[in-house]
Amino acid sequence: MGQNEDCCSTQLIDGNGEFNVEGLDNFVKKTKLSDCGLSYAVVAIMGPQSSGKSTLLNHLFHTSFREMDAFAGRSQTTKGIWMARCVGIEPFTLAMDLEGTDGRERGEDDTTFEKQSALFALAVADIVLINMWCHDIGREQAANKPLLKTVFQVMMRLFSPRKTTLLFVIRDKTKTPFERLEPLLREDIQKIWDLVRKPEEHKNTPLSEFFNVEVVALSSYEAKEELFMQEVAELRQRFFHSISPGGLAGDRRGVVPASGFSFSSQQIWKVIKENRDLDLPAHKVMVATVRCEEIANEKLRHLATDEGWLDLQEAVEGGPVPGFGKKLSSILEKYFSEYDAEAIYFDEGVRKEKRLQLKSKALDFVYSAYATMLGHLRSNALESFKIRLEQSLNQGEGFAKAVRDSQQSCLLVFDKGCEDAAVKQASWDASKIREKLCRDIDSHTLSTQTAKLSELTANYEKRLTQALGEPVESLFEAGGKETWPSIRTLLKRETETAVRDFLDVVTGFELDHATIDATVQNLKNDSQSVVEKKAREEAAKILIRMKDRFSTVFSHDKDSMPRVWTGKEDIRAITKDARAEALSLLSVMAAIRLDERPDKIESTLFSSLMDGTVSVASSRNRSLGTSSDPLASSSWEEVPPKDVLLTPVQCKSLWRQFKSETEYTVTQAISAQEAHKRNNNWLPPAWAIVLMIVLGFNEFMMLLKNPLYLLGFFVAFLVSKALWVQLDIPREFQHGALAGVLSITSKFLPTVMNLLRKLAEEAQGKTTTEAPEHSASQSYRQQSPTNAISSTISESVSSNISSLDDDDAEYSSPALVQRRNVSNVQETEITQMQTE
Repeated sequence: MGQNEDCCSTQLIDGNGEFNVEGLDNFVKKTKLSDCGLSYAVVAIMGPQSSGKSTLLNHLFHTSFREMDAFAGRSQTTKGIWMARCVGIEPFTLAMDLEGTDGRERGEDDTTFEKQSALFALAVADIVLINMWCHDIGREQAANKPLLKTVFQVMMRLFSPRKTTLLFVIRDKTKTPFERLEPLLREDIQKIWDLVRKPEEHKNTPLSEFFNVEVVALSSYEAKEELFMQEVAELRQRFFHSISPGGLAGDRRGVVPASGFSFSSQQIWKVIKENRDLDLPAHKVMVATVRCEEIANEKLRHLATDEGWLDLQEAVEGGPVPGFGKKLSSILEKYFSEYDAEAIYFDEGVRKEKRLQLKSKALDFVYSAYATMLGHLRSNALESFKIRLEQSLNQGEGFAKAVRDSQQSCLLVFDKGCEDAAVKQASWDASKIREKLCRDIDSHTLSTQTAKLSELTANYEKRLTQALGEPVESLFEAGGKETWPSIRTLLKRETETAVRDFLDVVTGFELDHATIDATVQNLKNDSQSVVEKKAREEAAKILIRMKDRFSTVFSHDKDSMPRVWTGKEDIRAITKDARAEALSLLSVMAAIRLDERPDKIESTLFSSLMDGTVSVASSRNRSLGTSSDPLASSSWEEVPPKDVLLTPVQCKSLWRQFKSETEYTVTQAISAQEAHKRNNNWLPPAWAIVLMIVLGFNEFMMLLKNPLYLLGFFVAFLVSKALWVQLDIPREFQHGALAGVLSITSKFLPTVMNLLRKLAEEAQGKTTTEAPEHSASQSYRQQSPTNAISSTISESVSSNISSLDDDDAEYSSPALVQRRNVSNVQETEITQMQTE
């Protein structure tokens, strides 16, 4: 075999038993093993020939031992003992590949080298891998049991005790669960140790004093290569830091320093070579052992094919079998009696030992049927318990009493079934199955109780949600000083009612006080969480609520009637009251107040925000880096952080946004009030009236002395009045002086011409001869100032309506709207009269 630069593979002992001293020295120098001190480990592998030992080592430690070529036939590949360095493993680890046992090349009788190499591996290695096939478990030779027995004896006689780890590697694992294989192997190793002859000083020494036994299973390398590689990679991880505490060889003893490994190995092999007959058994005992084992194996084979057993096994797979214990005991007793009759003339010690082994194996063989029988009994008892419990609960029986009665009845049936299934030759105890049944019953009871309690709790939680949700939301919408006291009263009343009803319902569960208290507390917490959730929802909508509250107070009087801005209202006071109501609502929603602890939120908000401005630090404070603003904080005094809905900073920001968004409403109210004042105030100021009286006294006296002037002024008044109505002067000046002057200027001349035209038509005498007086009077009425004024309203109204924009229409006063309606009615009446 060629050597690899990394693993430095070399043959330590050849097939003839010659120790390769030179090769070992070169190996030690090349790998610098002498520099490792005690920080190194030795791993060896033993097992049947062609069982894949070299392949396992190569994949496990990245070595390059020669592997068997399956296409060339199955033959001996590894001869003697080979050694290599494990690549990538810390600490420094040596791997030893031993020649396979039970090879045809050495024959049946030449087993000395096999025993010597195995003994050498156990003496030198810290970890010994015992490679075995899964289907060979239960066989003596394939599992190396006789070899291990001899090795145990000789090792204790020749060497001082050292802690060695025996790692059994089960190859090509089958469907048999690993949990069933491992106990069998451990039991076999313990039996070998118990039966081996020990020196007096080690007579009572336990196996664990000399060996650590570990078991691992691997999948088939050929059939499941990927899974095999994955499992080997996981096994490789166990060899990292193997000599550390807790590692595979963490408690080894008597370690030889690395510098003395070569000499120590040579001396150990020399001692082994000088004791060739170290453990050959006596001929008589050997014959008895072989023959009694053959008889026992034969009885086991007959038992496996017994028709009565097969029928019983098939029947128990389908369900419980009445009289199972008696039937199985009869079958076992038959084969035990046959063994006693055939083995009576062999060595008594061996005969009894093999009978015990036969009994143990036979009972292990049939135990699965017994376990299946108990499993059926347990399943049926558990199902019966579930049905009886459900029936009792449906009938209204208390939960705790229903559980006790159902459990007692089911356990009684199970105990009778276990007595019927008991096997006379075995001391099997069904207590563990009974305990498992009790645990299953307790588990189902607990799950049922939890489900019932959860259902009850969910119902009461839903009830609390329905009882608290809408009322709490309504209280928050109202928002006032009594909001939180009302919520606390409502919460307390509904919670106490729900808890009282809940306690009445759960009496039948017979719960302990701690559980009841915890459940009641959960109900209380849930009810409180409903309020808190609603509070947080409302806090998220506080700006909308504030604007609605402001709009309601600002736009409606104390009788809830819509306000008409006539000019007499104190808009400043109304705005202040509306903002105070909105700020009060903000203070209510700033924090959760379920603990009745006083706070200063409302006073802080009113003192800081109600004056219309937010406190700002003075220039001196700003220069010093301080602020006197009580809202410049992220928490409220005397309010826990978990109860804060809106921080002071958030309140400050919301108030600023609120004022900004409601300012337009106030501005529109002021504009409407001013417009109303302008529309209803056409007289000049009082000082102007007094001044006109003083300055116009002479003219007034002149009019009194000249009546013709009065007549002329009267006619001028009538013409002016007609023009006033025709031009609708008040309406034209509603949009400002300049707009009014321009509009009147454009309409003045057509209006004057229209009046003159109508006067001319009347002067031409358009009357009929049939009713002259009637026509004259009718013409006179039509030309009266009132009629003339009415005839011009239609044109004025239509022209003025067209000149209004959307804003004027929205914010015009009710008086103006009423005047427009009157004008429209008059226009309609005049049109009808003219038509007639």
